[in-house]
Amino acid sequence: MSVQTLADRRVLMKGNEAIAEAAIRAGVQAYFGYPITPQSEISEYMARRLPSAGGVFLQAESEVAAINMVYGASGAGARVMTSTSSPGISLMQEGLSYLVGSELPCVVVNIMRGGPGLGNIAPSQADYFQATKSAGHGDGRNLVLAPSTIQEAADLTILAFDLADRYRNPVMILGDGYLGQMMEPVVFPDGQAPRPAPAWATTGAREGPVRLINSIYLEPDSLEAHNLHLQEKYRRMRAEVRVEAYKMDDAEIGVAAYGIAARVVRSAVDRARAKGVRAGLLRPISVYPFPSEAFADAAEHVRGILAVELSAGEMVEDVRLAVNGRVPVRFFGRMGGAVPTPPELLGRIEQALREVSL
Repeated sequence: MSVQTLADRRVLMKGNEAIAEAAIRAGVQAYFGYPITPQSEISEYMARRLPSAGGVFLQAESEVAAINMVYGASGAGARVMTSTSSPGISLMQEGLSYLVGSELPCVVVNIMRGGPGLGNIAPSQADYFQATKSAGHGDGRNLVLAPSTIQEAADLTILAFDLADRYRNPVMILGDGYLGQMMEPVVFPDGQAPRPAPAWATTGAREGPVRLINSIYLEPDSLEAHNLHLQEKYRRMRAEVRVEAYKMDDAEIGVAAYGIAARVVRSAVDRARAKGVRAGLLRPISVYPFPSEAFADAAEHVRGILAVELSAGEMVEDVRLAVNGRVPVRFFGRMGGAVPTPPELLGRIEQALREVSL
């Protein structure tokens, strides 16, 4: 399918391919990655499309190499990205910390798979802690966006590049095996013009101001000052909180879910409403920064909250912190790539409502 055709109408695409095309529309100039299921189509699409769009594609010898190539290209001022799945993100942790410490923008896509270890290639949300609580070692953070549809995956990928530049920080797209492999219609915007290298970039020019990019501060006071600067930046990131409330206005039981799990929850909420159970969905779109205020507000009028995840329970901790004991918080999770059905979740919603109503 031609680029012109993509610009003219909705097109049916896999999530992985839509993310790759959206990155190209956002003006990505370089992609470095290593294939791993279930995100390999991102690399395949980039290999096919990015060179003809004027960018650079390079398959690295490992995820460790890929993230350090991202570091170099970003330091030179390029719009750059990588993508991988859960074990690959583990390998990228050191490089992510260097990027955060050096204040370099980039986009990292994690299409999560079942774990721990090699696990399987089924959908999972068990990387939530890894994504939201740190960017490798140290006190660094990624800004993390969690789409639940293919259109949203494309839209948030484009947004991610802008946010990365705005905050000079890595931004992660947190998806899963279902989101990467399923197909839905997508509409893409026109492509952006290439942006010039930012003023801080290292260009190698012999003349002009000296530009140094590094993350090493040997004196404790200097490193603490740098960390305080970064913490202030993370506070400013609160402006990027994004959340969707579905049928929450009169809900007596709120259900918290993100990504693919939220799609199943939405169906379960509709089934609950058909039975007269006033359930609602509160879906974080930014999982860092987490929409704590939205959950605190919901706690003022619901009887309780049920957190649903494809994990042993990770986002639920942020929900509990946000609610701060105002209402009971229950949890239901599936692991290892298992995904609950709407009827199964309906039963859990009804059970949670009974428990919090006692």
